[in-house]
Amino acid sequence: MLNVQGPQSRTFLSRLTHADLSNQAFPYLSMQEIDIGYALVKAFRVTYLGELGWELYIPTEFSLHVFDTLVETGADFGLRLIGLQALNTLRLEKAYRDYGNDIDNTDSPLEVGLGFFIDFDKPGGFIGKEALLKLKKEGYKYRMPQFLLEDPQPLLHYGEIIYRDGKPVGYLMDGGYGHTLGASVGVGPVHNFGEVVTPDYINSGNYEIEIAGERYPAQASLRPMYDPNLKRVRS
Repeated sequence: MLNVQGPQSRTFLSRLTHADLSNQAFPYLSMQEIDIGYALVKAFRVTYLGELGWELYIPTEFSLHVFDTLVETGADFGLRLIGLQALNTLRLEKAYRDYGNDIDNTDSPLEVGLGFFIDFDKPGGFIGKEALLKLKKEGYKYRMPQFLLEDPQPLLHYGEIIYRDGKPVGYLMDGGYGHTLGASVGVGPVHNFGEVVTPDYINSGNYEIEIAGERYPAQASLRPMYDPNLKRVRS
């Protein structure tokens, strides 16, 4: 699988395929088979870093050919190869969750900010529906906001303690430097000492993150600080 992402990804890929990659013909969260060079690849219009882009699933025997074709054409667009660490910092800026790292099967999708994936009106229901409805009624025990340090110098990694109004309320599940936002970003659960955690509770607090024994002021947001309305993703 090769991941082609960025504001020029549509123009770039359009040079390599006969497929129509416009919003109308190839909307967000859809998949089509498209031609690239001599290969027929499965193209998914999805992103894990918060930009317009496509994931390309390529038959093994054509992998090197497609890679070389992308790199050759990409020279005109300033194509850059990136690794997992760069991908991780980008997804943190978008507040995308990393299953197995930020969250696991002990977390509720509602409490970690993934409630928009749930279709409570799904015909026939689904396993866990009653538990989620009960949670919605009784209130969340924690929420997982995104944090942005006000100081651009300190670095976040993992496990840093989150303070709200001077009291420890959780710790970061992951952190990294947000090159677009201009400072370190992270995500982590915020608790309320056994009480319900509401959006107002999150938004009304003053936050600090402890790094190597020193606390640094931070902003907290339940919405992604980068492109909160998905304009870039859906462009």
